[in-house]
Amino acid sequence: MDITRLIADDHSEQRRLFAMLEDIPGPETEALQAVWRRLRALLDSHAEAEERFFYPNLLALGTGAGDSPSAKAETRDAIKDHNEIRDRASAVDRSPVGTREWRDAVAAANKANSDHMAEEERQGLADFREHAALQLRHELAIRFAAFEANHLQGVRPVDKDPDEYVREMSDDVGGGAILAEAEVH
Repeated sequence: MDITRLIADDHSEQRRLFAMLEDIPGPETEALQAVWRRLRALLDSHAEAEERFFYPNLLALGTGAGDSPSAKAETRDAIKDHNEIRDRASAVDRSPVGTREWRDAVAAANKANSDHMAEEERQGLADFREHAALQLRHELAIRFAAFEANHLQGVRPVDKDPDEYVREMSDDVGGGAILAEAEVH
């Protein structure tokens, strides 16, 4: 197992679920709600798992990849993106399922998420694959997978201040501590 592979697999599942929402007709509100509920849980638990296990370690090891100058810049931007995705998902939850307003909110959440995933794939994931040993990527994958499995119904979405997150995580992993010891339950 490799945490970068698990993250990429989740991205594929998120893309698949967004595509399903586009294909389900408006009158099928029960199906739309069920797929959205699954997608929302995945978006929230995925972001939280990344924030607990991936990004603290990227800060410790990364140097910047793709069009990003540093791991701090990659992480700061990712946390900002996660906040935007949570906000867009909340707008979906406030709209009547299947309506034009709901579909527009889903499209906005999809755009925010798609932009984030593309950026993360060319920056953070590439950076981590280059700088993190396979054993560390494996150990983090175990924690990431366990966290997501324990949170199939999602987590409480909480926005984070990107600068504060980077500052706190940089302090936590400074001095050589690399493996994030976050609780899995």
